[in-house]
Amino acid sequence: MRKTYLKDARAGDIVEDVFVITQAQLASTTTGKFYIKAFVADRTTQITARIWNATREMFDALPDPGFIKLRGRIENYQNNLQLIIDQLWAAPAGSFDTADLIPHTTCNIDEMMAQVIELCQSVQNRHLAALLQAYLDDQQLMDNFRRSPAAMSFHHAYIGGLLEHTLSAMRVAEAVVPFYPKLNRDLVLAGIFLHDLAKTWELRYDCAFDYSDGGRLVGHVVKGAIWLEEKATQAATLLGEPIPRELIDVLQHIILSHHGQTNLDFGSARNPSTPEAIAVHMIENLDAKMMMSLHYCRDDNASASGNWTEYLKAFDGRLYRPDVAPQD
Repeated sequence: MRKTYLKDARAGDIVEDVFVITQAQLASTTTGKFYIKAFVADRTTQITARIWNATREMFDALPDPGFIKLRGRIENYQNNLQLIIDQLWAAPAGSFDTADLIPHTTCNIDEMMAQVIELCQSVQNRHLAALLQAYLDDQQLMDNFRRSPAAMSFHHAYIGGLLEHTLSAMRVAEAVVPFYPKLNRDLVLAGIFLHDLAKTWELRYDCAFDYSDGGRLVGHVVKGAIWLEEKATQAATLLGEPIPRELIDVLQHIILSHHGQTNLDFGSARNPSTPEAIAVHMIENLDAKMMMSLHYCRDDNASASGNWTEYLKAFDGRLYRPDVAPQD
């Protein structure tokens, strides 16, 4: 049983346990003495940390990111908690449970994966079916898909989050598409399955969430469109006939436009220009925004106090928290 979770820590507490350390930097005080500044986290939250009277050798020995055992005290600094680290030790594999340190979905990953596969294999168009099967047959990609978070911090930011987000959006599509008979169900389901799949490559999630070098340079939107060309070649071999170019173009467009607005701030390379691209954008955005809003407003551990959250960039404002119509 873990001794301490950071979300429960208060000023004055002494902590001694294994944590994740990230973004360590060696700095110096005005008197020229070295100190180390970093972030320390467990599955519940992340706080800033300091190591005073540090040495370059101490800094070079730190994993970044990595797991480390430490002893320190929680202090209040400018109305925020920070951890002053007094001692550090190596944290050998097997001496801690990573589930205590990395946020993880509460849903069953095997069951979610089975449902995604079932939805993908329900696609009737033979070209789309072959294309999706080429992805499903990529064992390494699917293993990463089962583990990857959907984002660094905004929504579904935990192990299994991408799978959970994808399945949720596919199930919403199954409910919504019947209201619009001319909307192509196969394209919408395929587009949702593919839209964020390259986040498995864009993000790092072994011990702390971060962007890979390729993720920073290229990003999941463009990489996902590139992958589609490769998978189309594999699907053509699987099917025994070429995948139509116009189908590849339309699917690439869905991937490139799923963030909605053509703007670097939104990360979208194209505006949605087909009914299916509009549907994919709105459905996946709905799932992401609902998860975020419910987290900030209705989770038991929501960080804000009172009726209103703090300012949230994703919503360009604050959210009202109370549920004013509970079930009788």
